[in-house]
Amino acid sequence: MLKEFQAFISKGNVMDLAVGVIIGAAFGKIVDSLVNDIIMPFIGALGGVDFSNYFIGLSHNVTATNLVDARKQGAVFAYGNFITVALNFVILAFIIFLMVKAVNNMRSRLEREKPVAPPAPPPADVALLTEIRDLLARR
Repeated sequence: MLKEFQAFISKGNVMDLAVGVIIGAAFGKIVDSLVNDIIMPFIGALGGVDFSNYFIGLSHNVTATNLVDARKQGAVFAYGNFITVALNFVILAFIIFLMVKAVNNMRSRLEREKPVAPPAPPPADVALLTEIRDLLARR
């Protein structure tokens, strides 16, 4: 069982996956910060609206005006928080789309600039058969 586990771990796919997950988590933090710290403040400044504090109290005990205090008082329907998360998702998806598009453009540019190798000569037997075919065609 130990040898099987060692063989499983030493496969390249497992290590590639581990590296991808780690880099993905770090990248997620960067994009999350971009959305929350740079883009969302501009959206809030343009509209002067903070969706995160929009809620409906589901109990008569809820009298607070902000979501944190309202949740302490009782059950709340925090639809503004959902709107904020959904908006963050749309912005995040658009940013990732732009990044993937940039990487694809860079790859295609590199492919176009790569020199095209001349085709490999045919094997000797194919060349000989081609020569025989051409000689027979002339007769």
